[in-house]
Amino acid sequence: MAQVLEFKLPDLGEGLTEAEIVRWLVEVGDVVAVDQPVVEVETAKAMVEVPCPYGGVVTARFGEEGTELPVGSPLLTVAVGPSSSVDETEGSGNVLVGYGTGAPPARRRRVRPPAGATTLPGATPSPGAHTRTRPAHHPAAGNPPGSSAREHTPAADHNATVVRADGPVPVISPLVRRLARENGLDLRTLVGSGPEGLILRSDVEHALRSAHTPVRAPETPLTPHTPVAPAHATAGTRIPLRGIRGTVADKLSRSRREIPDATCWVDADATELLHARRAMNATGGPKISLLALLARICTAALARYPELNSTVDTEAREIVRLDQVHLGFAAQTERGLVVPVVRDAHTRDAESLSAEFARLTEAARTGTLTPAELTGGTFTLNNYGVFGVDGSTPIINHPEAAMLGVGRIIPKPWVYEGELAVRQVVQLSLTFDHRVCDGGTAGGFLRHVADCVEQPAVLLRSL
Repeated sequence: MAQVLEFKLPDLGEGLTEAEIVRWLVEVGDVVAVDQPVVEVETAKAMVEVPCPYGGVVTARFGEEGTELPVGSPLLTVAVGPSSSVDETEGSGNVLVGYGTGAPPARRRRVRPPAGATTLPGATPSPGAHTRTRPAHHPAAGNPPGSSAREHTPAADHNATVVRADGPVPVISPLVRRLARENGLDLRTLVGSGPEGLILRSDVEHALRSAHTPVRAPETPLTPHTPVAPAHATAGTRIPLRGIRGTVADKLSRSRREIPDATCWVDADATELLHARRAMNATGGPKISLLALLARICTAALARYPELNSTVDTEAREIVRLDQVHLGFAAQTERGLVVPVVRDAHTRDAESLSAEFARLTEAARTGTLTPAELTGGTFTLNNYGVFGVDGSTPIINHPEAAMLGVGRIIPKPWVYEGELAVRQVVQLSLTFDHRVCDGGTAGGFLRHVADCVEQPAVLLRSL
């Protein structure tokens, strides 16, 4: 007899608590092998293909494409037959955080639905699949005194729907139920926008924002002294702050709250640096990018001014100077701003840096960066000159201590060797955490970077 195993959205690491279904890779009725990718999800950090630790036949999928699920929510169910191999029944050896290697968990007990009940919203069971939900409880049927028809969902059963007198309320996510409960919103008053009327978190949030959505009457009547929230304007387009955009918003807000930042800037003559790059690329071999040369200059400057390659431990009230330089660089993609990290940038030459920048940039463009490639930076290089702007005051990438901004390189009048000439000029700006150093250190770092840009031979002293 086949055993139906439930596969939940695993913990994808890096503190991620939810993911959005981008694309299903299997259909109901498909046969899957152990560790076969079954769904592509987007987290706040990257696109990830999630492998299933069981082998068998897919009997149900939970959530349509575009649905956001919390970690621990069901993704799909797999029927494992008695003829399955040992690998299929004992589980995967390929581990994502939170599952794999161990034996599959025992199926949770589900109770029978009332007459006419349907399968759980968001699930697409295969024909003939036997699904069970719990019954609705009515006072006439023997509910305990003081019990509520909506409050019989076991705390551990994240799949159970909220039951009401006229049938089940289509809610899968425990986060949705908690959000409604904490805000006093009666889910029975909502019509879900998800598949088969599934109530999504966006439905609850919209209901809480809307002054026209009926909500549960308060326990006590309003008095003249009770403040009433004003109705929000309904015009305009609302865009949820989630995924990468939400993560960027949270991180930048935290940076502004916690870091007392300051910015200094300087114009530099980059003519000789461009000449040096052309000479390097004229010799054959892999091309050296301008970003790689700027990164090499940064690592040399950080070796001289290590205060800027640090972080602040607020709980211990300590500045932690870091031994390795993991260099982040800002990359604009269709999914938003991401900051891939070049590991051990201080050990790489210009050719190695060019290759790594190219690899990470392509991964950012295709959305295949891993969470590990988007975290752990110690200093960030931001080349906003590609957008055609001269200067900026960058916001530090928390918990780092500094960011170097590079504007566009354009011909400008410049005094060169005592005479007015047209030179290729760039503006460099440094935003730094004033807790880790004072202006003298920041100015010294920026001046050294500018000297290396103007006279690349200065860089030879640190090679």
